[in-house]
Amino acid sequence: MKAKMKIKIGIDFLMTVLLLLLMAYQITGQKLHEWFGTGMLALFILHNILNIKWYGSFFKGKYTPLRVIQTVVNIFVLGSMLCLGFSGVVMSRHVFAALPITGPMATARTMHLAASYWGFALMSVHLGLHWGMIIGMFKKILKGKKFPETAVWIIRAAALAIAVYGLTCFVHADIFSYMFLKNQFVFFDFEQSAVSVFAEYTAMMSFWVFISYYAAKGIRTLVDKKSKSVK
Repeated sequence: MKAKMKIKIGIDFLMTVLLLLLMAYQITGQKLHEWFGTGMLALFILHNILNIKWYGSFFKGKYTPLRVIQTVVNIFVLGSMLCLGFSGVVMSRHVFAALPITGPMATARTMHLAASYWGFALMSVHLGLHWGMIIGMFKKILKGKKFPETAVWIIRAAALAIAVYGLTCFVHADIFSYMFLKNQFVFFDFEQSAVSVFAEYTAMMSFWVFISYYAAKGIRTLVDKKSKSVK
């Protein structure tokens, strides 16, 4: 594996960890939340620099259904990160507090709320759309060794169970109401344990990864079948 690819994987892993830490505001508190957010923004910028070729190929090549979906998701992820960066700086009480930066506080708070939950879902979908690449890397590491069929089905069943639990948590936390600003005040259970909070957000992330991975897999299968029937 090339050094650049290792750096990309490392950055993506750190961003995933930071995303979970950022969602667990009731555990980290305001100051750490700001530092984690700053770190996420820095890594996101670095991630885009390392993947700058994607922007160069934006108007090149054929847009398959899957490429259209990936492009739309990437654009909305970029939009959510820009909103989070702007609103985070405006609302900062620690990291950027000394800078002479002012802005509409109420607008920034509302923007930050919606962009946070949209960003969480969209970044999870982005991860799911690229999950096939992660599986491919694991296969290379295993050097052709295959898991027993029973083990494969156990892993799939476990992934489904976690995804279902994640959907349950997503609905129970009423996150859709925050995404669409039907509720502009987030309820944080400060008595909930850190293990429970991270378990729930990891499951929620897993739900979106699961859905987008199998959706992408299904789209590829349909496109392949269609291309074969044309031939």
